[in-house]
Amino acid sequence: MLPGMHTGTHRYPALHNAMWPGLVGKGPDSEPPIDLETMLCLTAAAAVDGIRFDGVDLFLVLPHTDIDSSDDDLARLADNLASKGLRAGSLVAPVWPATGGGSAMGGEADRSRFLAQVKKACRIGRTLRDLKARDYGVIRIDSASSVEAWARDPAENTRLIARTFREACRIAEDAGERLAAEGEICWGGMHSWRHNVELLEMVDRPQTLGFQADMAHTMLFTMGYNSPEDRLLPEDFDWAGTEFAAAYRKAADALRPWTIDFHVAQNDGTVRGTGSHDKTGRHCPPCDPNGKLDIVRDSGAWLRGPDGAPTRAFRHVCWDGCMFPNAQMLDPKTWNDVLRVMLAVRDAHGWN
Repeated sequence: MLPGMHTGTHRYPALHNAMWPGLVGKGPDSEPPIDLETMLCLTAAAAVDGIRFDGVDLFLVLPHTDIDSSDDDLARLADNLASKGLRAGSLVAPVWPATGGGSAMGGEADRSRFLAQVKKACRIGRTLRDLKARDYGVIRIDSASSVEAWARDPAENTRLIARTFREACRIAEDAGERLAAEGEICWGGMHSWRHNVELLEMVDRPQTLGFQADMAHTMLFTMGYNSPEDRLLPEDFDWAGTEFAAAYRKAADALRPWTIDFHVAQNDGTVRGTGSHDKTGRHCPPCDPNGKLDIVRDSGAWLRGPDGAPTRAFRHVCWDGCMFPNAQMLDPKTWNDVLRVMLAVRDAHGWN
């Protein structure tokens, strides 16, 4: 069930829609990509009780936004966003080998390619700020490494990832940007709540590097996917009971102090990978009857601190619906449903 009427009494956080679901998991062995213009138009058209999305978070890879965009390209992007009443927020740096980057725990060449992509993403972020198209958000990164490769030498590989991330922090600081590392069960060294905390503490640049929490991905931390030793739930737990909410809050308590970017999402408790994307948390529509998260309640684990007050740690939140079927993504009702639950989250946990 979706929440009903919304008061619109809170100004923050701003509500964004992710553009990368038009690309992630799409391709020759899946469904065709959905172009950026279509994704922007669907986002701009969504409305609930007269309220619309404030902006979008962007994926800096073709056929959406070229990581090598010229200043003129970015000016056209800024004008396009403004014409639709949208702003840019967080930007995903294409740090993976398949998109021109390299493993953060790889050799010098791999790490140099990773850092080059971060530098290009920071330049785009700064340019969009100069164009008045963006005034909040982060540059999103991950380890660009598999869990299997990381597990061959966990201590050394975590040390290498931390070294790469520290170098990325210097690049971001020069551009006036912040980085957020998104933990998922498919990224080596970032595949459990504990490993993420250890990595962030090892980097030790809290003013520059934080955590990006996605509700669907962090949910799987509680079940110990790819890291059974960090499981927070018993094997035979009951979804209808209180165990999950308590375990989810425990994971959030560990990572919330580091969290500077947040994705509202739904998950049915399973993993999924389509196209070239590794298996990770299966995103579901907000009204999916198989969804296990109470989106409004569980978002509070991230948006409110131990004292119950909003953390105000970020100025916007973003919906992430990776790997939805194209038919669902092209249906305007999908985005009205998404916006409705985003508004419910802001009504419950927002601020002015």
